[in-house]
Amino acid sequence: MHFSILTLTALLAGAFALPSVNHVAHEKRDRLPPGWQYHEKLQSSEVLPMSIALTQSNLDKADDFLMEVSHPDSPNFGKHWTHEEIANKFAPSSETVDTVKAWLVSSGIAPERISRSHSLGWLRFNATVAEAESLLKTEYHLYKHSTGRPHVSCSSYYIPDEVAPHVDFITPTVHFDTKIPQAVAKDVEKRAPSTTAAAGHPVKTEAALGIGAPTSGSLPKKGAQINIKSIIDELKNCNQFITPNCLRALYLFPPGLTANPQNSYGIVEYTPQAYLQGDLDLFFANFSKNQVQRTPILASIDGGIPQTTQQGFEFNGESDLDLEYAMTLINPQKTTLYQVGDQVQGASFNDFLDALDASYCAGDDPLQDATYPNPNPGPGTYQGPKNCGGFSATKVISTSYGYNEADLTAPYERRQCMEYMKLGLAGTSFLFSSGDSGVAGNRRQCIDPATKEYNDGSSGIFNPGFPSTCPYITSIGATQIVPGASVTAPEQACETVIFSGGGFSNVFPLPDYQSAAVKSWFTNHPPPYGADRFNNSQSTRGFPDISANGANYVVAVTGQFALVYGTSASSPVVGAILTLINEARFAAGKGSVGFVNPTLYANPGALNDITTGGNQGCGTPGFEAVEGWDPVTGLGTPNFPKLLATFLKLP
Repeated sequence: MHFSILTLTALLAGAFALPSVNHVAHEKRDRLPPGWQYHEKLQSSEVLPMSIALTQSNLDKADDFLMEVSHPDSPNFGKHWTHEEIANKFAPSSETVDTVKAWLVSSGIAPERISRSHSLGWLRFNATVAEAESLLKTEYHLYKHSTGRPHVSCSSYYIPDEVAPHVDFITPTVHFDTKIPQAVAKDVEKRAPSTTAAAGHPVKTEAALGIGAPTSGSLPKKGAQINIKSIIDELKNCNQFITPNCLRALYLFPPGLTANPQNSYGIVEYTPQAYLQGDLDLFFANFSKNQVQRTPILASIDGGIPQTTQQGFEFNGESDLDLEYAMTLINPQKTTLYQVGDQVQGASFNDFLDALDASYCAGDDPLQDATYPNPNPGPGTYQGPKNCGGFSATKVISTSYGYNEADLTAPYERRQCMEYMKLGLAGTSFLFSSGDSGVAGNRRQCIDPATKEYNDGSSGIFNPGFPSTCPYITSIGATQIVPGASVTAPEQACETVIFSGGGFSNVFPLPDYQSAAVKSWFTNHPPPYGADRFNNSQSTRGFPDISANGANYVVAVTGQFALVYGTSASSPVVGAILTLINEARFAAGKGSVGFVNPTLYANPGALNDITTGGNQGCGTPGFEAVEGWDPVTGLGTPNFPKLLATFLKLP
């Protein structure tokens, strides 16, 4: 018996025929983004490049997978997955792929027109407007921005209810993924915020892209300029001037001695933040002489370069601080610099993650993440293709930047948090600074309980930071040497210039590894605030996890030494300590420590508990550092010999 191709296609469509034709709304846009207007109906013969994002499988088991390789009691500790294993485990199921394909075929999209992405997460095909409208029960229109830029979109779309659980989203549909000039975006964003965060705060367009801007609020704070000659006895003056040797004395870790090729440490910077080589050399000449003229290994993402066009503390302070200490503390091990974004558009955390994982790239939010090639050509713009994959994650990655959790939508944050989980599964330790404004957010802003807008920080709802609230990263708070005390005395929570960021999430649930510590804190040290101030449900993630010194750092910036303050300093120091621990594990024939939180919470005695100081904000004293974990300094500061012994005992 012989069948024609048309007959075979019909039979295949029938074999996977959907039992119902009940369509449900999958996505809907209530209003146009600011600056856009309806222009005209699209002609039915126009061709659209359709993409369907398929739902990932096994996300409900993700936490179990990560604990399997990260919990110290697991026999599989340290048996990290390959990126291929991770991609395959979370790839859409065959049921998902078959269901969506069957729907397309039954709707007239021939099988040979459908392709699957290399990342396995997308189905793609070209369709006429008439086909797309019939498929999605919608109408496509052409919209134009006030700048003249066109965009194709619909206001809503519908898919069969049997198909809906297998589809994350479809493009082009309700999303506006055409970038407009930043100057225009900033002018119109005040008129119509796109949506709201979990705390009710209106989310602004391109909030994520401003992370490297001098006004972002997450950068370190500058103190007095100093004469380097005044630092005669480094250890004697550590309560006034923190140097690399002060940190070694505080946390009892040695200078680096080896550089195992399996080991690696990465520092992430977001343009226009950039280091100056002259500043590195000035610092090295005084504190690490054999590193003079040494540069970090540059991983340029989306056109990122250490720009020198704009200079000053607001452009160089962060990168100089991060690299001077990271490079010195792990020398002779090399440090990788991930420089992300061009000089005009900048970049978001998602743009960095895109470069590490191509499968993550396609799901970016066009209202928050960068578009490359930069759609607005000009000086300082990157006109190459967006970096989707192609970059390797180092074993430890420190980021001294952060958002307010209320800056972004909960779905956006959950998606990003799951990516940190996957990279932890691959053996990378992700560290983020917890913020410098105590219980308040960046720029010491809190949330007005009535309007949900940010206020001046003198009152209001506490404003936790993200990604610190993500349970799959390690959040780093700040301590300081007690004024007048020696470097060997117990530290306190930082209360000089900055206050250690800490609090509780409004998005992420309390992880199992942290549950006992958080519940103990609520039981033994109940805070004097209610639900009108913070999420006191005792069921959400608390932060920070641990801390390190964040005050009086001696930093070379634009040719001079100055004192610098912030959790921006604390995070790269902890990253350096973990890198030294990895060095020892590799020397013993073991792998990287990977996601460290389960081990830290299971071994609080390997840290120096901090029991004094607080993190004031929002017109309150904030929380207080107490015995055990607290939302000021977490479990405490590193004790290198104890941490080293703890991690060397593990497989």
